[in-house]
Amino acid sequence: MILPYNKNLKGCARSLRKNMTDAERTLWSMIRRKQAKGRLFSRQKTIDHYIVDFYCASAALVIERDGGQHYTPEGREQDRRRDDDLAARGLTVLRFSDRDVLTNLDGVQEEIWKHL
Repeated sequence: MILPYNKNLKGCARSLRKNMTDAERTLWSMIRRKQAKGRLFSRQKTIDHYIVDFYCASAALVIERDGGQHYTPEGREQDRRRDDDLAARGLTVLRFSDRDVLTNLDGVQEEIWKHL
């Protein structure tokens, strides 16, 4: 499936790849280089007018790592709309808090593996 792509976000995505948070680096080290059941993931992937943290095309899976701003009422509503848009494109979205990634990486890995 070919997903829509907003070329205007390319520079922003590149910048996000260069400036990953500790939680993003930790998660990326677990799934990069086909370490996740042999599946290839991209990081900071542009899909339509969104930049998703991690994307596996072969599993139609998006992984989002959420910092504190995602837990405000506005952040939750924005995430809900985004997840609905991505789901309408046939994608599954998994969300993990920074805290989960940094303190419960085994649990995060188990959840990701279930969806692969």
